[in-house]
Amino acid sequence: MKRNSRLSLALHTLSHMAGEPDRMQTSADIADHAGTNPVVVRRVLGKLREAGLLTSEKGHAGGWRLARKPQDISLADVYLALDERLVASDEISDAPACSVEHALQKRVSGVLEEIEQSLVQKLGETSISEVRGA
Repeated sequence: MKRNSRLSLALHTLSHMAGEPDRMQTSADIADHAGTNPVVVRRVLGKLREAGLLTSEKGHAGGWRLARKPQDISLADVYLALDERLVASDEISDAPACSVEHALQKRVSGVLEEIEQSLVQKLGETSISEVRGA
């Protein structure tokens, strides 16, 4: 997995948070540990907050913490919260003039969708706490 992807950052951060699930962690601390910018961290973690995986508090003692137990957060939860697809699928926008191209696009899109569904299912079989313990 790319080290600079949003998914990689989110999984890495949540795995660390699983070690101390009740501890508040600042965007700056997370960014420093992950080797990125706090703004990037806030964007990614904001998506996880919207999905109910994290909570955040503003202010001097604020930061981020897990909203659920680590064993109740699957890798699929994180993947879906970020709406970042690892399997690119081509949208069939304009009907190709060539019938072979149309049939090929339709078949490949179907295969890619099956792969995406399989990926989400497999990610759903592993929790953040299992990654932490691995």
